[in-house]
Amino acid sequence: MAAKHIHAVRRAGLLLRAALLPLLLLGPQRGGSESDEAAPTEWEVWKSSHGVNYEDADDMQRRSIWEENRQMIEDNNQGFFMGRRPFTMAMNKYGDLTRQELRVLQGAMIDSQFVKRGKTASSRRLRYNAKKLGAHVVDYRQMGYVTEVKDQGFCGSCWAFSTTGAIEGQIYKKTGQLVSLSEQNLVDCSRSYGTYGCSGAWMANAYDYVVSNGLQSANAYPYTSVDTQPCYYDGRQAVAHIKDYRFIPKGDEQALADAVATVGPITVAIDADHSSFLFYSSGIYDEPNCNPNNLSHAVLLVGYGSEGGRDFWIIKNSWGSSWGEGGFMRMVRDGRNSCGVASYALFPVL
Repeated sequence: MAAKHIHAVRRAGLLLRAALLPLLLLGPQRGGSESDEAAPTEWEVWKSSHGVNYEDADDMQRRSIWEENRQMIEDNNQGFFMGRRPFTMAMNKYGDLTRQELRVLQGAMIDSQFVKRGKTASSRRLRYNAKKLGAHVVDYRQMGYVTEVKDQGFCGSCWAFSTTGAIEGQIYKKTGQLVSLSEQNLVDCSRSYGTYGCSGAWMANAYDYVVSNGLQSANAYPYTSVDTQPCYYDGRQAVAHIKDYRFIPKGDEQALADAVATVGPITVAIDADHSSFLFYSSGIYDEPNCNPNNLSHAVLLVGYGSEGGRDFWIIKNSWGSSWGEGGFMRMVRDGRNSCGVASYALFPVL
């Protein structure tokens, strides 16, 4: 299903949700005896809670997908409670979509032949600076660097959220002011730099745009989750400017940890093309089928730590605060470049 079609279906669902809300709040109107009323199924409850509605034929197909996802989630969680899995999963607003449709949520990476890289930071210098700090735990959420969790909607614009997040952190580091930057500004205006709106991009291309143009705030240029509107950028209202950006040496997790400790939040790409990622709920994510060369989603690396002898990265996603641990994920950090977290990592230079 094309991204725009999914978006249209969900838009219609939101309108139905608004119409259903008073009924949901009031509860069913009792016209007959209690025994005449059938309790709503889990599927019906899920549809109501997420503002989704389908015609009969589509409803059967979507319910089948949803039930398969629910069973997978239950199987994983049984493994978690038996000590075989390190993380839990939970049903969420993506429960009735196939994996192919879910790739719309990612859209971060255009074909690898178009990959854009740039200058690379010195791993030796990063290591030297990090050793002086000696930080075993880093969490920029606790230090004021990280804006609220955002939601890209059914638009493959994760690349824009990953880019703004790192720039937001550097502006805070320099000025002490945390300003939410405009992803829509990037979606609408950076195509001539090699980005593709809701169809994805490599983040270096987005950085190129900001180097040349600057960026407005999210308040001045709000997010719409579509890529069909013209560019409304007004340079007079730009609140973010960067001079350049630097890549972390490819695949070097130590250099990545050193950069997180000494620079701030880092823009990264990962392999999120797994149902386990989509329905992640809590714990330390460790997907054995992750491929460090299959980069499908852009996120923001905001720290690292350890729990129970296991090291992890702290990742900020752009799927809303109901996903994961309040919109965040802890992902295994074991030197194996899990899910490609160090394969395409970069940060802005102010």
